[in-house]
Amino acid sequence: MTSTREREDTTPAPAGRRFTGLLPRAVLRWRRPIWWQEIAIIAFGYWLYGLGRNAIPKNDRIAFDHARWIQHAQEFLHIDFELAFNHWVAGHEWFAQTCDYYYATLHFIVTPGVMIWLFLRRRTIYRGVRTVIVVTSLLGLLCFYLFPTAPPRLLPGYSYVDTVLKFHTWGSLADPHVADHSNQYAAMPSLHIAWAAWAGWTLFRCARHLWVRIVGIVYPFGTLTVILGTANHFLLDGVGGVLLLMVGFGVQYLMSGHGAYAPAPGSPPTPGRTADG
Repeated sequence: MTSTREREDTTPAPAGRRFTGLLPRAVLRWRRPIWWQEIAIIAFGYWLYGLGRNAIPKNDRIAFDHARWIQHAQEFLHIDFELAFNHWVAGHEWFAQTCDYYYATLHFIVTPGVMIWLFLRRRTIYRGVRTVIVVTSLLGLLCFYLFPTAPPRLLPGYSYVDTVLKFHTWGSLADPHVADHSNQYAAMPSLHIAWAAWAGWTLFRCARHLWVRIVGIVYPFGTLTVILGTANHFLLDGVGGVLLLMVGFGVQYLMSGHGAYAPAPGSPPTPGRTADG
């Protein structure tokens, strides 16, 4: 006959209380995204981002001091290879112009493209992943205000080559017609890297085709090559962008209680790579 103690030993212990996020449960339950609402949210966020970025006071001395501090930090760490790479890129016009157009265009094509793809094909995780990029961008604005930093191409005394000015490439922030209407001292952290890493990791996690997942892995490294070769960012700016994105994922988790790539509670089953993370 089985003793009471033996029966008690085989009884599973109650599971601990699971963290369910800081937002109310009713807010977190899945609702089908509505296209015009999402367009309004993203348009408002982009308008707010542009307004906030350009409203940040422009202090040349502080921005250049911060850029020099980053330059010296990289020299101390022996990772100050940007100048040599920038000169190599500037010495190959075809490659420099390719980098310039990459910098000026893909940033504003790939990120919205991935978001549209999520909306159409991965709706159960769309809001969580969208929250990450919105939080990351808003935190980037705060960083630009607290730590304005000039890009290497504007830093005097180091002979960085502004490839846009040298080859008269259109569209980049280095273009004088664009620079007059945009804050130039927003190099740290690099939102080019933060957005590229967000898009690349999302494709890697969610795409079903191997070649798309490979593109997702390669894209952030291509962006890093471009921002360094065109002297728009230091390497540490890129590191800052990745760290900022990680904070964005952390904030999303605190808000929802689940990873950005986990389906929201109550969502219908969706095929594809949408494991928690």
